[in-house]
Formats: sequence, structure tokens, C-alpha cells
Amino acid sequence: MSTTEFPITPLLPRILAQLETHTRLVLEAPPGAGKTTQVPLALLDAPWLAGRRIIMLEPRRVAARSAALFMARQLGEPVGETVGYRIRFENKVSARTRVEVVTEGILTRMLQDDPLLEGVGALLFDEFHERHLSADLGLALALDVQGQLRDDLRIVVMSATLDGERLANFLDAPRLSSEGRSYPVEVSHFPARRDEALEAQTRRAVEQALAEHPGDVLVFLPGQREIAKVQAALSPSPSGGGVGERVGAAASHNSQQHQASSAPSSGAARHLLPQGEGYEVLPLHGELPIEQQSRVLQPDPDGRRRVVLATNVAESSVTLPGVRVVIDAGLAREPRYDPNSGFSRLDAVAISQASADQRAGRAGRVAAGWAWRLWPQSQRLEPQRRPEMMQVELASLALELAAWGSDELRFVDPPPAGALAAARELLQRLGALSKDNTITALGKRMLGLGTHPRMAAMLLSATNAREQALAADLAALLEARDPLRQGGDALAARWRALAAFRSGRAPHDANRSALAAIDAAAKQWRRRLRCDGAPPADIEAHELGDLLAHAFPDRIAVQHPSDPMRYQLANGRSARQFDNSDLRGEPWLVISELRHDPRDALILRAAPVDEARLRSDFPERFRQQDVVRWNSAKRALEARRESSFERIVLDSRPAGQVNPAHAARALTDAVRELGLDALPWTENLQQWRGRVMGLRHWMSELELPDLSDTALLATLDDWLLPAFTGKTRLDALSEEELGEALKSGIDWNTRQLIDRHAPVRISVPSGMDRRIDYTLDDDGITPRPPVLAVKLQELFGLADTPRIADGRVPLLLHLLSPGGKPLQVTGDLKNFWQNTYAEVKKEMKGRYPRHPWPDDPWSATATHRAKPRGT
Repeated sequence: MSTTEFPITPLLPRILAQLETHTRLVLEAPPGAGKTTQVPLALLDAPWLAGRRIIMLEPRRVAARSAALFMARQLGEPVGETVGYRIRFENKVSARTRVEVVTEGILTRMLQDDPLLEGVGALLFDEFHERHLSADLGLALALDVQGQLRDDLRIVVMSATLDGERLANFLDAPRLSSEGRSYPVEVSHFPARRDEALEAQTRRAVEQALAEHPGDVLVFLPGQREIAKVQAALSPSPSGGGVGERVGAAASHNSQQHQASSAPSSGAARHLLPQGEGYEVLPLHGELPIEQQSRVLQPDPDGRRRVVLATNVAESSVTLPGVRVVIDAGLAREPRYDPNSGFSRLDAVAISQASADQRAGRAGRVAAGWAWRLWPQSQRLEPQRRPEMMQVELASLALELAAWGSDELRFVDPPPAGALAAARELLQRLGALSKDNTITALGKRMLGLGTHPRMAAMLLSATNAREQALAADLAALLEARDPLRQGGDALAARWRALAAFRSGRAPHDANRSALAAIDAAAKQWRRRLRCDGAPPADIEAHELGDLLAHAFPDRIAVQHPSDPMRYQLANGRSARQFDNSDLRGEPWLVISELRHDPRDALILRAAPVDEARLRSDFPERFRQQDVVRWNSAKRALEARRESSFERIVLDSRPAGQVNPAHAARALTDAVRELGLDALPWTENLQQWRGRVMGLRHWMSELELPDLSDTALLATLDDWLLPAFTGKTRLDALSEEELGEALKSGIDWNTRQLIDRHAPVRISVPSGMDRRIDYTLDDDGITPRPPVLAVKLQELFGLADTPRIADGRVPLLLHLLSPGGKPLQVTGDLKNFWQNTYAEVKKEMKGRYPRHPWPDDPWSATATHRAKPRGT
């Protein structure tokens, strides 16, 4: 075994000691510290492991292969002996393997297939700061296993940049940190020129870095497309003017005598590059063959300088020797939910500040280095990467949770409730979940394919080898970027380009490398399906759509009867075709991609589907039923006999008399459409509603129901639907029945409390009962002060303002003249007697001489009558 010293080596004894007494550990170590390759090997002889396996989770295939290869070399063994790896479509483990490096989806399958994790003693989550959905799910499942079944299982969460304190608190685990080993890195920003493309800016930066600084250059780019463009920009031109031919002795010159510049120049650097033997440009991303990946991870055998164009696979877990300069585009492709396709797609997004710091640190691994950032210095980055859980579609997660059989998992960041509910609704449409959200037999088979549930449902719908091969083609096409440069909206055009590519005659407007990748992916899917059939050379018009319908049952669409360019979707929405659509006139479509718009969605990609095949595959979704609906034009119910597919009405015709059994629902829906004003409200009912809403605000302990318009409309089925039973007309509901419906959720004792604390009338000193008026503010929720309108003479002798709601709410007094005209509005009767009454008396006494106007209203007798004649 190698005795190489790593920065993390001094920390290994403490790691072992903590895991002797704790079953969880959080380990923070910067890139290059050696945590990925040294911690698993250090744990192999731990007594608590007792010869069992260690499973280490890596977020990327490149990192998984690289880590396994490095550890195997340290042990002097080939991969697959003590150390092995498992990734999608590739397995390098044996019965002797004790350290198994796996990618995230593999760990989830292992936990689902064997929750006891027989023969496994430890789970290591490497680079957890990337917060991939699979890693979050894997940790939640592992914690559940540890808590329920395996209290001896060790869980170690490792990362270079994470909120270690928060994570340690969440896990109730000790936290260890390694300082690592790094050299100073000078960070600066390399400005772009006006309207300059990324590849042009990157080329200028590479040229200048090679001329001014020693060592290899690592360039971070968002994806393969950008890598290909920059690689082309750096390739020698036919005239020999390419930068690769003109680097020359810059490497040796700069390594012996270098003067660091404080910031990169924005000007061209071509004149700085002396003649010589050049350098090598190497791509690095997850889709490269293993041999090419391995080549990038080793020093150049001829000692040439290298420019490595990498995605964020090089950000962590992968060591690139000789790098002294990092050029960072500041972008990464991360999954984001794309409502157009129904899948999560990889979008180029700005990286976090933590990622930017980690990338820059790659320049300081072997000596002092330089990091040039290709974004403006004024641009501010998010501090940490957002968890995938918060920004992707969750159908795969919902299916995993259903298979696990528990919603009580502990997530570092719980999945958003709305996104999870939408995912479960989709899974029910796909047949993966039952109505109570338990997994079905089909759902279990879908889970075993390890792809998005939409794709899995389509792949499993194939009934023979030909259909399986065609479904494999479709899966590859849907997962890939569009291979046609100008392909219109017909999915069949993409498939025919693939078929032509296989026969050696790809269309001129097709991207051959994209078609090659699609063909390779289709082969992998055929292998996964154990499909022996070859893909067909030609297809019928509806064959693609017949399969695609199983992936997008919510996007099966029928042509609108009055507008041939518009389609009604099974989910209740509608969409229109391009004016020059290749699918014009098709009666049925399955839409794989559409551009959502609040007013008018646009069909981007679709395939025709055969109605007979739909009726065969989805018989339960075609229905014929008698329905009763509210006709707003006639303001009446009408009965119709309708044929439908999901929410698409295919045929509707009159069905005679309205069935009372269906009428109550239709009348309730009519109120939902027309609003509550369509009901027979009376003043007394409005007052009763105001009393209840007032007491909700003044005496919350009574826990009275919300009777606002919003709340009543949201609960129509609970309180109004029963009241319409047996009725076939909206005006058949009486005022009394409406009142009982409104009060149906309030028991008799609570109604008594409402009458006591918010009375309809109140007794005043004159001996009369006067009405209290209850109103709500314009928001329909907040109560206004309750009003008591009463003649001033009826309050003589009353010192203070009357109150309701257990004395908490004073009445707003509208004091009236003997003729019933307003004299004064006050909420403070005592203050009125003291300061205002005298003025009112002076003004009113002459106008109403037959009514009492005593000098002392405090002791006068209240009355509602005029003085007797002659007094």
C-alpha cells in the first residue's frame, strides 16, 4: 500500500476514534486534502466494520471511476479487487470488493432492494455540498435504515464546502475539519469585449494565460456544447495561425522566469506567444470514454503543457496535475424543471460563490496560481448552491418514497409540498400509484428502470421486440438535445433522421454527433430492456405517438371542432400549432413538448396517435355519461349525454329532463361561477355573517368559522351542496334554507354564544330594544365597529358607552335627533356628555321644544317620547 502523505492523513486517527463511539460524522476537507481516497481505505480495518463493505457515494461518474482507480493503485491492485465501482451501465466489482464507489442513483437502488444493507458497514456521502436530489434522498433513506433497522451502520457526510454546523446539528453528529494544503491564488476578472461570445472571450483568456503564466490551464465551461466550441476556437487554423502552434517555449521560459501581472489584460495576446512546439487541448466531461478521461487525469507523457476544458466534474473529487491557471466561465449546467417538456432539463446557470471559490482553489494545488473569472466583478453570486430538491420536478422522488412505504423520512431540506403533490398526480395518471398513493405493480417495474417515470411508463408499454426497440429510440430522442437544426414540430422527423444516420445517409440539416449520441443511448436502452430486436428502418404514421401516449397521458390532445389549428388536452388545457405545422390536420396528437403561455400554449413537438390504439390502451379513460351543467346564457340547468376522453369532450347532445341526483352538484358549480350574490341573501343573513366575522376577530377563542366570500366559495361543497339536494333551479333555494346552510357548521351551544356576545339588539335606558348594525370592511374580512343608532334622549342617565363581546368592543353610537336625524357619532359617550352635549342642546332645544333637553343628562330620565302637552 502507498505511504504517500496527504493533508488529511493527520486527521485519520481522529476520524477513526469518532466512528468508534459515534455512528454519524460530518467531515469537512478542501479539494486535494485526500478525503475521497484516504478515508475509505483508513476505515477498512476498523473493528466495528468487521470485514464488511464500505459504500461511497460520488455525484459523478468521472469522479467515481477516478477515485476507485486511485485507491486501487494505492493498494497495488486492479480495479474490481479490494476497490471497485458501479455506475450506470458499468460494473467493476467482485466478491472480493470491500470499498465500492457508486453514483447516486445506484445507492438509492441498493437501499430500496435491501434495506438491511447486508454486508455493508458504512455509507460515505462524498461532495454532499452539491445537494443532488439523489444524495438528499439517499441520506434520508440511510438515516431511516439506521434508525429502524441498523443502529450499527456508520454514516459519514463529507464535503469541501458545506454548512457543516447546520448539517452536524441536523445529524446530531460530531464535526471534523481538515485544513488541507493549498498555495495562494491570485483572483481577477478577465473582461469581455462588447458583444463577445463566450468561446471568443475564453480563447483570448487561454492565449494570455499561456503567454504570461507557467503550468497547465484548467477552463471551467458549462457543458459539452461550450467545450466543443472553445476546443474548435483553440484549434490551429489551416493557415497555421492557431494558438496551439505558437505557444512554443513559453512554458519553459515562464517556469524559470515569471513576473505575475496584477490583473489580466483585455487586449489580444497573440504577439506575446513565441514560436515552438505548442500544447494540447483536452476535454473533460462525463460522457467521454474511460480512456480519454484517464488520459486527462494523468500528466502529459511528453511534458507538454495542457489546456483542459472541463465541466464542473473538475470542481471536486478529481485531481488534475500541473494546473496553475484556472479560467472560469462562472456557469454550470444544473437541472431545472422545464414545464415545456414535463422533465427536468439541464440549464446553464450561474454558479454559487462557494463553487467559484472551490474552482479557483484548483489553481493552488501544486504552487501559487492564478484564477481568471469571465464574469464582471460587479456580478454577485449566491453564497451556496440551492438544493436540487427545490428546483426540479419530483416524480422520481415521489415514486421512490412510495416504494419505500413511508413519508416520515428526515430530509435536510424537505421536498416542497406543492411540487410533491403534482408529482403524485402525474404518477397516478401513469399508473405507477393508486388513488391512495401506494405504489402499484407497474410502479415497481418502472422504478427498476432507473429513469424518469414518464420514460419508464413508455418503455414498459411496448408489447413486442419491434415496439421495445422503437421505445428505446424514443427515450434516447426525448433525453437528448434536438439533432435537427430546423426540424419543425414533428417528432417523426427526428426519428427518421436517426434511421437515416444508421443507414449512412443523415440529413444535411442534422447534427451527426448528436445523432451518434442518440444512437448509442438507444443501444443502451435496448440492452436494459433485454431487447433482441433491431430498430425498424421505417414506421407507420402513428407508431411513435402510440408509444408516446404512455409517457404523456396528460398531453394527449384532440383537434378542436371549430378551430383546426387548436387542440384540447387531456389535462383540460388547450394549445395551438405553428402556422406551418408539419402535423396540420391530425385529429389526435401526443405532445411531448409545448411552450406554456397564460393565454395560448404553443405545440413545439408532437406525434400523431391512433384513436383506436388509445381506446385499446386506455379504455377506462373513455367515458360516456349523463351530466347536468349550468347554462349561464339561459340561467338554467341543462342535461346532456357526453362522450369524453379524460377532460376532453368528444361528443355532447341533449339528454332530456334534468336528473335531480346530478342537479345539486351543477347548481353548486353555478354559484361557484356566478358568485355568492346569486344566492337569496337577506339583511338578517348579512347581519348574522357580520356578527360571526366580528366575533372571529374580537374573541378568537370561540374558534368560529371563516364566513368571508373567499372561504365560503372554497367550501361550497361542504355547506351549500347539501342544501341543493332535490332542487333543479337556482331560485328554489329559500332564504331559510340558505340560513341553515350557512349555520350548518356551528353547533347549538356556539350559536348561543354568538347571540350572547354579538346580540342583534340591545336594551337602552329608555326601556326600548334597539338594533345593532354589523358590517365588514371592504376586504370582506375585517369587522367595522358595530353601530347602535339611537335617539339621544333614550340614553339619558347612561354614563358609559355600551359594549359587546364580553365587554371588549364599544359600540359606535350614532346619536339621533327626535326626528331621527344624525346629531353626533361617538365611541365615547362619557366624553360626549362632558364636552359636546351642551352645544347640541343649545342648537336643538329651539327646534324640538316638546322633547326634554335637561341641563344634567347624567341624572335625567331616559325616554323615547315627547314631553306631555302643557309641561
